[in-house]
Amino acid sequence: MARLDGEVAVAISTTGNSAPDDRPVRVVIAPDKFRGSLTATEAAEAMAAGVRDAFAPVEVLVDLVPIADGGEGTLEALLVSGATAVPVRVTGPLGDPVEAAIAVRGDTAYVESAQACGLTLVPRPGPGTATRASTLGVGELIRAAVGTGARTVVVGLGGSATTDGGAGMASALGWVPVDADGRPVPPGGRALAAVAGLTRPAAADRSGLDGVRVLAACDVTAPLVGPAGAAAVFGPQKGADPAAVAVLDDALRTWARVLAGVFGRDVSDVPGAGAAGGLAAGLLAVCDAELVSGADLLLDLVGLPTAVATADLVLTGEGSLDRQTVTGKGPKAVADLARAAGVPVVAVAGRADLHDPDVCAAFDLVGDLVSAFPGRNTMHHTATLLRQRTRDLVRGLVPAGR
Repeated sequence: MARLDGEVAVAISTTGNSAPDDRPVRVVIAPDKFRGSLTATEAAEAMAAGVRDAFAPVEVLVDLVPIADGGEGTLEALLVSGATAVPVRVTGPLGDPVEAAIAVRGDTAYVESAQACGLTLVPRPGPGTATRASTLGVGELIRAAVGTGARTVVVGLGGSATTDGGAGMASALGWVPVDADGRPVPPGGRALAAVAGLTRPAAADRSGLDGVRVLAACDVTAPLVGPAGAAAVFGPQKGADPAAVAVLDDALRTWARVLAGVFGRDVSDVPGAGAAGGLAAGLLAVCDAELVSGADLLLDLVGLPTAVATADLVLTGEGSLDRQTVTGKGPKAVADLARAAGVPVVAVAGRADLHDPDVCAAFDLVGDLVSAFPGRNTMHHTATLLRQRTRDLVRGLVPAGR
């Protein structure tokens, strides 16, 4: 492995499927979002422009397949792949109404939890918002999804402002958290310290979930509680200070005991139960959900395996390519597909940890904007710089004589 000017490269064939000279080179471009700068679709378009720059005047067929791994951007990726959007107005993380949507394809409906409880919906995150943000709107989205007649509901997890263990979601589905006196507890994770039980919805008010399969799509393995749990790992990203993290972790332990008492299942240590501030744990208990890899599921849904099978080169990327990427996020899943098909895969990121051997080994070629353009404001010029960086990385892969 060689390290060259901010990129890491290994020996790579010029085309994965040995394209003959009389046909165009096929390139699949499948990035995730560059958070805060570009959506996955915008990133794919910028990378496509760079590929065309690199191959000109050689003809190249570019297939754009923007991806997601269950978090923000999931709905966009599904709509690009042919799903239908159904607008829904739901309760946001701090109680204000927000405009959201679900995606429907056949008898399956897809919910992006970040649309109802996402951190982007909280203008000024802090300990106060981190401890009272609620997943109530996610439960409302699930009700709307079931209302379309869906027999399977996929809930994409990630990017949440919440650490309420899915208590708000449960409340929207009729399982209202109550204290020892039978009074509903306020929204948010802090209030779960007082939860003593759940009201049981009437048989006629089960939100139609009986017989509906629920999948919780996530890309993390964090348990609900403890030093690797929802509050400790993700709470600070949502504005929680150390005191708030401790309060939330204790409250989630209480919530887990209540869930175990009502549903007969201890979800506190289940890998992945801590996703989206413990929303995954609530889905496991209340909806009998199945935890699935968000990246693998979404890649299948957008048709990436079929696209990669006939590709000569695959490009992927995201805003930050690091240790989390190689533990199950979208770009790593793209790379795994490409490797299985014998197709070279290039990753382009806003920032990449080029000193992590596992990150470097996951792709045939890795490059980023921060290393390539020192001193430039990569957050404000991401599309232009992504095009340039992609062009420079791909230029050396153009087959001789093409």
